[in-house]
Amino acid sequence: MSDVRVIIQRDSEREERVVTTGTTAADLFAGERSIIAARVGGELKDLAYAVSDGDEVEGVEISSEDGLNILRHSTAHVMAQAVQELFPEAKLGIGPPVRDGFYYDFDVEKPFTPEDLKAIEKKMQEIQKRGQRFSRRVVTDEAAREELADEPYKLELIGIKGSASSDDGADVEVGGGELTIYDNLDAKTGELCWKDLCRGPHLPSTRAIPAFKLMRNASAYWRGSEKNKQLQRIYGTAWPSRDELKAHLEFLAEAEKRDHRKLGSELDLFSIPEQIGSGLAVFHPKGGIIRRVMEDYSRRRHEEAGYEFVYTPHATKGKLFETSGHLDWYAEGMYPPMQLDEGVDYYLKPMNCPMHNLIFDARGRSYRELPLRLFEFGTVYRYEKSGVVHGLTRARGFTQDDAHIYCTREQMSEELDKLLTFVLDLLRDYGLTDFYLELSTKDETKFVGSDEAWEEATETLREVAEKQGLPLVPDPGGAAFYGPKISVQARDAIGRTWQMSTIQLDFNLPERFELEYTAADGSKQRPVMIHRALFGSIERFFAVLLEHYAGAFPAWLAPVQAVGIPVGDAHVEYLEKFAAEAKKKGLRVEVDSSSDRMQKKIRNAQKQKVPFMVIVGDDDMNAGTVSFRYRDGSQENGIPFDEAIGKIVKVVEERAQV
Repeated sequence: MSDVRVIIQRDSEREERVVTTGTTAADLFAGERSIIAARVGGELKDLAYAVSDGDEVEGVEISSEDGLNILRHSTAHVMAQAVQELFPEAKLGIGPPVRDGFYYDFDVEKPFTPEDLKAIEKKMQEIQKRGQRFSRRVVTDEAAREELADEPYKLELIGIKGSASSDDGADVEVGGGELTIYDNLDAKTGELCWKDLCRGPHLPSTRAIPAFKLMRNASAYWRGSEKNKQLQRIYGTAWPSRDELKAHLEFLAEAEKRDHRKLGSELDLFSIPEQIGSGLAVFHPKGGIIRRVMEDYSRRRHEEAGYEFVYTPHATKGKLFETSGHLDWYAEGMYPPMQLDEGVDYYLKPMNCPMHNLIFDARGRSYRELPLRLFEFGTVYRYEKSGVVHGLTRARGFTQDDAHIYCTREQMSEELDKLLTFVLDLLRDYGLTDFYLELSTKDETKFVGSDEAWEEATETLREVAEKQGLPLVPDPGGAAFYGPKISVQARDAIGRTWQMSTIQLDFNLPERFELEYTAADGSKQRPVMIHRALFGSIERFFAVLLEHYAGAFPAWLAPVQAVGIPVGDAHVEYLEKFAAEAKKKGLRVEVDSSSDRMQKKIRNAQKQKVPFMVIVGDDDMNAGTVSFRYRDGSQENGIPFDEAIGKIVKVVEERAQV
């Protein structure tokens, strides 16, 4: 045996160690139970990896992002083994880790039932206790095809080795330059229990899985394409401890209560009728009120900030999107063309920016007009795959609060600084306060324009973002094809992160559209273009606020701000007078004059999450007062008539929560 020199990396510390040939990563971290894999020269490896001379080795903690992915993908293998033990005819699809969990797709004769999931989870627990070892084995393409001859989906994946996409999870199986199979081996005998095509790495054994649970099953097209067969997908979650699993399940229960689709139906706000189509919502009167108030407030703030309103059509000739580059880079996200006017292709617009460029270019522009801030509530259409459409948060038709600012190079930094401050202040007005920023940089395979322009745009955005004093997180390769962007990420009331506003700095579309303005010296210059969607989309922002507030909107956004509840019929007229006076102040007030008992009226108002319940009986009517009951059940009695209206007005004006 010869000596092998390795460097063990721990945070900022480097330890050089001399070990013997055959020493594994597991040997280097013996006794450190939280280490479940290793990073060697930047690549993830199983702990069974035998170190080589000169290796730099870093332990991967189970609670790290990579560690969680390894844990969850290993658990997905255990689930697939359990399925095939219980349902031997099941054919294997793909089983990648996803945020907070994992899934695996199966081709089975009948959909899985809730009872099937219980049986699969029980079988997984048995496999976990057996402590089967995950063992990596490199195979040739031919050998893999022979071993997996009965797995048609695996055979297809072998054919795309090295070019697999992360979009459908195929890269977890065949994303590298070589094919590997992971065997699940009996801990005592070494006998093969199960195997799967996989890139790895994995946990050392199934016993290293601390806590997991199966969540649900659904249908999913093979590799996300509607042209392919529909498979059965089982979702699960796995965590480094039972306490973390319990906390996650409690979080999910709270998130389920706040699901905007559920609340939208319960509060009669919106629906997505099957007759119209997936991802295409209609807003009901109450939802329409919330949306109108959101839009009206945003419109007023934009007018105060110097924006000018424009309107553009929903469809256009395809030539426009050839000029913008969308047909080159974004065609998959667009609806198919309609052939009109003797064979001319027309498209539903996926973006508003090309049309705003035409407005800028409709006449000569002077430097005196810049910055020119164009704003539109513009409805766009994007053909999202059916598997990713989700209520209002991932829709096929939605309205962007879209702005495009045209400015000079000299104005660019100051305009971006003002713009980001404006965006954050307006989001705070709607009740979101916990932010961080994300800087998305160039995708080296999908961009237009010069490297120099991209570098200047990226550094300008970085400097502007850092001025806000918020955390700035890199998003390598996440930019659109025409320019880098800052994304405002907001955390909601239960800690979930939502992407809100985006600000993109673009030197390229003005070039493609040959936009010009006349400079002070009479020369023709190219403007800089800033793309900005503040809400992202009105529908999605509506959904985020609905979940953030769990349907209990602050009074300024609530569709009904107060409901009058009479103790008896004799008090209805008094409350109707209260409602009439309140409406003169611009308040949205109703009176429940139904035949229901008072307690049921209160319950109904609570279910509808009305901010103010205005209760009146004999004492209040005789004294010229009302009583307030709030959503939390607390009550405030004997408030003078006019003072009560003034109090509601004040809460609305201050956008306060009650």
